[in-house]
Amino acid sequence: MRIGTFVLAAQFPGQGPGEALHRAVRSTEAAEESGLDSVWLAEHHFVPYGVCPSATTLAALLLGRTRRIRVGTAVSVLPNHHPVALAEQAALLHLTSGGRFSLGVGRGGPWVDLEVFGGGLDAYERGFPEALDLVLDWLREPRVAGHGERFGFREVAVVPRADELLVDRADAGPGPSGPEVVVACTSPKSVRLAAARALPMLLGMHCGDEEKAEMVALWRTAARQAGHPPEVVEGAAHVSAGVAQIADDAGDATEMLVKTMPGWLRQGLDAHVTVDGRHRVMRDPVAYTELLCGLHPVGTPRLAADRLAATAERTGITRFALLVEGSGDLAATEENVRRLGADVLPLLT
Repeated sequence: MRIGTFVLAAQFPGQGPGEALHRAVRSTEAAEESGLDSVWLAEHHFVPYGVCPSATTLAALLLGRTRRIRVGTAVSVLPNHHPVALAEQAALLHLTSGGRFSLGVGRGGPWVDLEVFGGGLDAYERGFPEALDLVLDWLREPRVAGHGERFGFREVAVVPRADELLVDRADAGPGPSGPEVVVACTSPKSVRLAAARALPMLLGMHCGDEEKAEMVALWRTAARQAGHPPEVVEGAAHVSAGVAQIADDAGDATEMLVKTMPGWLRQGLDAHVTVDGRHRVMRDPVAYTELLCGLHPVGTPRLAADRLAATAERTGITRFALLVEGSGDLAATEENVRRLGADVLPLLT
């Protein structure tokens, strides 16, 4: 079982972005000190839901602050990036961290970001496969040319090469193939896209075990149909996102999140603006918080360990990215991370 944290750098009501980012950095340092496996960094623009606009930039800082823990993006939103520029950053972080970087990518949403960064709605609706394949080519080949509808350019040398990692580490990722690439999947279409390329999935915290099990089953079927060998299909290291809040009393853990998270969710989700004015249906913040508390390791250490083990048994997923900042408070977040490492991890070994 590999337990990591999911860091949104969430700006709670009454806080500034600096406070949210400081909590993100400190919680990562606490995660390494507590023996957790990884930290996954979200990327958002123009909204207090999350105030980190560049997951790769924050990953670079955190890789420099740590020595053991894996740091990944969850996710870098491909329609807002040139795929070659993003792949260059991924190669750089992979090489300079000794193989501790994971590149998570996703399609994002139909937000105003597409207008600001120039990708346009087409990049969101149709351009993701082309951009993803260009990222993969850059991380695997010595020379790359762009031949797609959106990205066309002459063949150029890949510098630095992601497969030139010289550090001998048992946990240095996939090795010769470069940094791990994970795809955020929210629909059967994205599941099949990831499976065709044998890329592990990142599954959202809004999904329960049943839905995640169905997506893993679909991924395996699609990967087999694409001709990937059984060891690749069965060995895919998918990641399950969730929420964690540890307390001596399960009711206290739930009560804390129900008090704090709805204000952040309401403020953060309401700030999203669509690029084309399409209608948005927003979740009820209280009901959503209660749903998350019921799905994920929110409660006593024993309850948390049992829920993680149950998810692993039902879905086959043994990697977790858990939101630990739901209290909105720095000290409480650090204590939550410490208890994940000290009180929950030993119950999972």
